[in-house]
Amino acid sequence: MKIELQKIKIKDVFDGYKDSNEEGVVGYGGKLDIRPKFQREFVYKDAQRNAVIDTIRKEFPLNVMYWSVVKNDDGSLKGYEILDGQQRTISFCQYMQGDFSIDNKYFHSLTNDERAQIENYDLYIYICDGTDSEKLEWFKTINIAGEKLTDQELRNAVYAGPWLTDAKRHFSKTGCAAYGLAEKYMNGSPIRQDYLQSALKWKSEGQIEEYMSKHQFDDNASELWQYFQTVIAWVQMLFPNYRKEMKGLEWGEFYNKYHENSYDAQKMEERIVELMQDEDVTAKKGIYEYLLCGDERHLSIRAFTDNMKREAYERQQGICPNCGQHFEINEMEADHITPWSQGGKTIAENCQMLCRDCNRRKSDK
Repeated sequence: MKIELQKIKIKDVFDGYKDSNEEGVVGYGGKLDIRPKFQREFVYKDAQRNAVIDTIRKEFPLNVMYWSVVKNDDGSLKGYEILDGQQRTISFCQYMQGDFSIDNKYFHSLTNDERAQIENYDLYIYICDGTDSEKLEWFKTINIAGEKLTDQELRNAVYAGPWLTDAKRHFSKTGCAAYGLAEKYMNGSPIRQDYLQSALKWKSEGQIEEYMSKHQFDDNASELWQYFQTVIAWVQMLFPNYRKEMKGLEWGEFYNKYHENSYDAQKMEERIVELMQDEDVTAKKGIYEYLLCGDERHLSIRAFTDNMKREAYERQQGICPNCGQHFEINEMEADHITPWSQGGKTIAENCQMLCRDCNRRKSDK
């Protein structure tokens, strides 16, 4: 991999600057892709953005930036794309374009000398020319400060192509189709690639890089989009009454495991109402997977208190009611006399102390 340090003036980077919103941002006479496909939307806050301009005006050095060479099919130079430094670059370009002011002064309001000082400020830029894998390794290394990229944004750096372009259309734009369909069920932000990462994780069963590599040069991401729609439709069919506890669950994983099973949506809704009111259920978000698989561990049933355990131990005089042997309290475990699944509550009257062996044999049944 070849890496070369160059000094490039701000006015040259600003030359041909064009921000087409989510469709992309270019500069440097149209040769620099300021926001490539793998990069996030602009996320600097006003204070960070203003600090960039203040640094430039005081002739303090900005952190070194990193560009990557982009070539045509015949190996000739096509242009460059920013690996690191997008936020700083957009900050000074927006200022020079007149998108914001600092201390009530826009760029065009500055004196000729002040404008010239900004225009002639030297940026220090490392330009990298290498393979995709070399660029990714380098990208991970330099992405250790500032506004860090997410894991999915890093993956997008390597697997850019027609498939990713179409996938981002569905999953990664403000107000995208995935957001409109599933915002109630998803955590995170589309523009930070959270929706795309979740969909990929579900579809690939955790093998995101393998899936993206396989489909990188597909014409579209229809398979992933159709899968995502199927998952959400399945959720809405089984659980038509939305509750806030449904947001952020791993619905795709649930679909992969359980969608071939038969369920009665009405009976599950009745059970949800009961479980939401059951004070012994401490993990309300776990109700949904519990109803799909029947594993009570998803509910985190409320444990007996130390006082309840001591009361039961003294009542039993340290005798395990199953095997009849005497044990110290620290050798025993609390158990529901009437199981929770059969209506037993986590109260003192329903607590018994079993020796560890007996309790585990009971749990295994």
